[in-house]
Amino acid sequence: MTSRLSRSYRMNRVLHPDRAALVLPVDHGVVWGRVPALESPVEVMKNFIDEDITGYMVTTGIVRATEEMLARRPALARVLAIDAFWPTSAPETGTGTMVASVEDAVRMGVDCVKMLLPWNVTDAEKVLYCERIGKVVSDAARWEMPVMIEPVLLAAPRSAEVIEQEMEVARVAYDLGADIIKITFPGTDATKKLVAELDVPIVVAGGALSGDAKSTIRDVEEAISAGAQGVVVGRKVWQRPAQEAKEVIGQIAKICRSKFTRHW
Repeated sequence: MTSRLSRSYRMNRVLHPDRAALVLPVDHGVVWGRVPALESPVEVMKNFIDEDITGYMVTTGIVRATEEMLARRPALARVLAIDAFWPTSAPETGTGTMVASVEDAVRMGVDCVKMLLPWNVTDAEKVLYCERIGKVVSDAARWEMPVMIEPVLLAAPRSAEVIEQEMEVARVAYDLGADIIKITFPGTDATKKLVAELDVPIVVAGGALSGDAKSTIRDVEEAISAGAQGVVVGRKVWQRPAQEAKEVIGQIAKICRSKFTRHW
């Protein structure tokens, strides 16, 4: 059996032709448990559902809990996290695993699956990750499901060396068959380089809460201006005070509409 929906249909739900995607991730609990300000992920989703976002990054449990709510908002895309890694604080001893399948994603009606590609892990874990991603890419092709891959060095400071290594891992993700690459903002020049080198859409992740609201907004503007096709921003939004969070998401949405140039 194959999916009746095409990959192109799903890709265009996740990444719009006339604006940069603005995805609000609430999938952190599968790895970190009760994340501050995300103790009730459904409430966080409700708090932002009327903002100018394009979708959510979710887990299996959240999909089930929000089926009726999002059925009334069909324009909002859903990206399903289908793997996890524990502990993120000790990647050299941690283990990755699948927590859902591509077939699960199709059955639940989501638009894209997302997997990690941590690279500061053991060589044995790298082998397992490449095998798992290879199988997901193969399964996804049969079901016409886009695959988003996130190259990352876990628990690593945002040094120039770490950013350069994540750029290298982005190439690994590309060669493994990623339809979309999600990467923590590596800076304007590095984003331009990725966009120029890889013929798949690049979306930029916000990462942990840091800096003030202006720095978050500035990073988003630089990323979109450099060619990123969307942003996935969670903790830098919903971990701020409620009013400030609404102001930040509003400013990001304006940038996603005004600075966007399609590159795929």
